[in-house]
Amino acid sequence: MNRLTYLLKRLLLAIPVLWLGTTATFVIIRLGPLNPAAAIVGPVNSAEAQERLERIEEQLGLNDPIHEQYVEYMLDLFTFDLGQSWVQYPGQDTVSLLAQFAPRTIWLGLWAILIPIFIGIPLGVYAGLNVNTKRDYTASITGIVWRAMPNFWLAAILLALLSQSDTLFFGTGWQSFIVETELIGAPDLSNLGTPEGFVTATKQILPPAFVLGSASMGNELRLSRTAVLEIMNEDFIDTAQAVGVSRRRLIGKHMLRNAMIPLIPVVTSEAYVLVGGSVLVEVVFGINGIGTLFFDAMTSGDLPLAGSLMFIFILLTVTINILQDILYTVIDPRIGYEER
Repeated sequence: MNRLTYLLKRLLLAIPVLWLGTTATFVIIRLGPLNPAAAIVGPVNSAEAQERLERIEEQLGLNDPIHEQYVEYMLDLFTFDLGQSWVQYPGQDTVSLLAQFAPRTIWLGLWAILIPIFIGIPLGVYAGLNVNTKRDYTASITGIVWRAMPNFWLAAILLALLSQSDTLFFGTGWQSFIVETELIGAPDLSNLGTPEGFVTATKQILPPAFVLGSASMGNELRLSRTAVLEIMNEDFIDTAQAVGVSRRRLIGKHMLRNAMIPLIPVVTSEAYVLVGGSVLVEVVFGINGIGTLFFDAMTSGDLPLAGSLMFIFILLTVTINILQDILYTVIDPRIGYEER
């Protein structure tokens, strides 16, 4: 099949995945122990509270047959009618909440992906090109250590170090370096288009992004080293060296391009981890993004908001899978052209 047919097939296969994911979300939310009406009413310790609880359950449609609730839920989601918050932000549209909270999470996730890519992969390639040397051992041990450190522990240690960095670095610590910023709090994205605003927002997000991307950094370092070592033992590398291909061209065109193929699913799969890990990091650093919004919705029983956010997460996962397939066809043109 040609490349276009291959991608269309992948799009069609994404439909049942999306349906199964949203169905599982409905089952967990609607058949679980949390009751959004009880979350709205609070403790039911009187006949008046019980009557108000029953009235709200009727208004929210929680007494309708479960199959009717399921059909309405699926139609709303697949027509992108994400509904409103019932508990956390009563009456406020989910779309407006996403517009308010998502930019901070996107900014965090962007840097949490870029940091491992531009640190972990180059270090792994460097270690692979200098195998069994002190440089290789140093880079490999660094990757193992970064992979082993839990996010919550690294976040606490990093906050402690940065808060004392003025003393440690003789008055040129993190908070006063380039621009004055707070260690904890949501990044200011209002002036992102200006050089000063970009620097400020970047400095505010780098510590939590470094924590969030730390595990990915270790994974990508280790796997990129392994990929380079495997490619170095291929016959076509020996052939290229025999015909006099320069080392720079050999590494840039032949080794790196082929080594990137097994790294694509690793990099994209890390994006799924970042979605879940951002909840913890956002809470510790006070970023107040979409991860925090989802956590608050689940703990407060705001099931419509939690369900809509979960649908967004599932849609994001499916989209990342499709982008992964597109990257495969770009890096390796053989993909999508099966022999008949």
